[in-house]
Amino acid sequence: MSGARSSASRTLHHGARAFGHRNYRLFFAGQAISVVGTWMQQVAQGWLVLELTNDPIYLGLVSAIAFLPVLILGLFGGLVADALPKRQTLIATQVVQMFLAFVLFGLAVTHNVQVWHILVLAGLLGITNAVDMPTRQAFAVEMVGREDIPNAVALNSALFNAARIIGPAFAGLAIGAFGIPIAFLLNGLSFSAVIAAYWLMRQGDLHTPPRRPRPGSVREVGHTLAEGLRYVRRTPVVLLATVIVGIVSTFGMNFGVIVPTLARDVLHTDAAGYGFLMAATGIGSLTSALGIAFSGRPRVALIGIGATVLGAALIVAATIGIFWLALPVMAVIGFGAIAMAATANTTIQMAVPDELRGRVISVYTTVFVGSTPIGGLLMGGIASRFGVQASLLVGGIACVIAGLVGVVWLRRIRADEAAARPVRATAS
Repeated sequence: MSGARSSASRTLHHGARAFGHRNYRLFFAGQAISVVGTWMQQVAQGWLVLELTNDPIYLGLVSAIAFLPVLILGLFGGLVADALPKRQTLIATQVVQMFLAFVLFGLAVTHNVQVWHILVLAGLLGITNAVDMPTRQAFAVEMVGREDIPNAVALNSALFNAARIIGPAFAGLAIGAFGIPIAFLLNGLSFSAVIAAYWLMRQGDLHTPPRRPRPGSVREVGHTLAEGLRYVRRTPVVLLATVIVGIVSTFGMNFGVIVPTLARDVLHTDAAGYGFLMAATGIGSLTSALGIAFSGRPRVALIGIGATVLGAALIVAATIGIFWLALPVMAVIGFGAIAMAATANTTIQMAVPDELRGRVISVYTTVFVGSTPIGGLLMGGIASRFGVQASLLVGGIACVIAGLVGVVWLRRIRADEAAARPVRATAS
């Protein structure tokens, strides 16, 4: 009995190691509030666009405009992450995002909001995310050190997906009670928590690597960016993670485009029902993230397995027309998505050297998030032309294929590594 108790205690300690760092505790607390607000705004904005246009193609267009800057500028965001102090950069991006949320609230509450307003604000948000996302990902190791980075990444994912449960559910209820604008107001206010968290961090406690000199010419910028791309191309497991995530996020993770239309036109529910569908996805995602956090170093095989699970669940979702049956399927979709994405993120974080971290992470975030403009328009176009169920089916098949390719690819990488070991031993 004492052995089981000791094992459980070790598991709990292992799953919460990152909380031993004061700066990370501040970060986690601030994000816990801010990300709930972000999910509230995402749900409210999707429903607002559908009300204004009555066409899912506009959901894809808003998604594309929001993430196109990440696709175009994401690599430069990694350059910024490596060249500028990350904490101060993150404070700046959060202040800008707070301002954009308040502008959207002002337009919505005065009943002046139009689709083009949402498109412009989404584009501006995307520009800030092109810097914020790679910087925030790379900042994790400075808060906790390399030894605790797998735990921090898994806890970040758990936090994000816990907010994915609370935010959409709360948004659905708040919209039903007070109207859509309240979600934008609460999101704007929520940024104050994360800004305060960054402000209160102790600079001396950060594991800050030596900052590389800023490029002084266009040629130097190109060379610096190429370093990160070359590392991804020459490191098989990093290339695998990046490619599989890119394919799956293009075809299978367009929840903001597909789920509003699924909720209204197929499952015949309202904004509250849409919120609960997104919350169900969050429950599956949170379960997956906590499993990774408390299991130690994640298995790389989960990249392919998670993509396959996600794809299979999307195919099942395409056949369901009953709301309560769709909820557990959405949970499985969330489980597979985070098993893939969190494992890919941690795999890259563990592989990359500190001096390349920002640029390599920017390649990952550019592919992960930047593929959304392509996928959002593609999946939104299929939903508009052939129906949302056809879009789910196409996305599911693509994800299953990508996942199976990932499993085979990883086996090939391991076989090549095993074959290379005796050669290295002989040479030494």
